[in-house]
Amino acid sequence: MPQRSLFYHHFRSEFFMEVEMVGIHEKRLRKCLSKLKGIEKVEVDVSSQKVMVTGYVHRNKILKAIRRGGLKADFWSTQNELLCVYASASYGSLRFNNFNFF
Repeated sequence: MPQRSLFYHHFRSEFFMEVEMVGIHEKRLRKCLSKLKGIEKVEVDVSSQKVMVTGYVHRNKILKAIRRGGLKADFWSTQNELLCVYASASYGSLRFNNFNFF
């Protein structure tokens, strides 16, 4: 039975990441991720700045590779997005309630 390298996980997983990028950064992102062993599929959504990576790679190695490529990235979760939407809506409604600037 062949042994797996330390680069591989024993199970396949999907990671969603939030990456600050514009259209030209997609090529740089794919190049950074293509150097990692164990990645099967990369899906990039430039409009929402989200990336889905599927494969047998540890999530910290993916994050490290993207950051080495010069892009700002972090793990994405729906809980964080909901908190950001709630906080910005609450902050916006409370901030200027009693003030009239013009």
